[in-house]
Amino acid sequence: MDNLILINIITLVSIALIAAAVLYFVSQKFKVTENPLINEVAACLPQANCGACGKAGCQDFARACVKANEEEFKQLYCPVGGNAVMSKVAATLGYESTNKEKNIAVLRCQGSCQNAPDKVEYTGIAFCRIANKISSGRSGCPDGCLRLGDCVRACPFGALSMDKQTGLPVVDESKCTSCGTCVAICPRGLYEIRPQGADKGRVYVACNNKQKGAIARKNCQTACIACQKCAKICPEIKIENNLSYIPTSVPAEQYGAELARSCPTKAIVYTGTPKEEVKHD
Repeated sequence: MDNLILINIITLVSIALIAAAVLYFVSQKFKVTENPLINEVAACLPQANCGACGKAGCQDFARACVKANEEEFKQLYCPVGGNAVMSKVAATLGYESTNKEKNIAVLRCQGSCQNAPDKVEYTGIAFCRIANKISSGRSGCPDGCLRLGDCVRACPFGALSMDKQTGLPVVDESKCTSCGTCVAICPRGLYEIRPQGADKGRVYVACNNKQKGAIARKNCQTACIACQKCAKICPEIKIENNLSYIPTSVPAEQYGAELARSCPTKAIVYTGTPKEEVKHD
């Protein structure tokens, strides 16, 4: 009996040793040695692993940077780190860095408590993704902000907060990294990543209501009514599904002020300073 136990132990130990030897041999045979530059580049990155760069994470982005030639490298960008981080990465790889304009998230809705007063009371679970499935929202707008703050809770950089007066989320431009988390989580697709346009300003339609004009205005005072006044000013602007859209290619410094003034419902937002209001020393 003792001999049988001893034989079993020896057999199991032998199998384990053989298996370990085989695994070691295979691991050495097929081992992939990674370029040490990848870790150097990764050390320059913010390690947010947000995926805003289009890669699986910072390590994957670093790998893409190292594999890219100089022309391909110019197409890669870390929104969280911005130009400062990309300059460090370029220096590590021996490339020339190119500065890019900062992007930020923009909320395409002005359905505040004042502009779009409550018409019904929502008593369900306070999550936008759930409310969107069962309700048109307190304001009655089927495409507007539900004001339940999913985006605020999801923002990994604390760049969003709920304004208690308006009931709408507010983007803190100094913290926004254009990571796209808010874009992905909003069930109504109200967020868009657009160039910040710090000096020239930016112009966009802050409305997503696809209802016809009269119905849209009943739900929200600042709803787009597809009056086409903006399209007559700038031919690049298109009207589809009862809604106007201003592409980022439209120069805000040229058209922004006029477009904002011409909009009868104030659905168009222009963040720059109108030319006639520019003050000179």
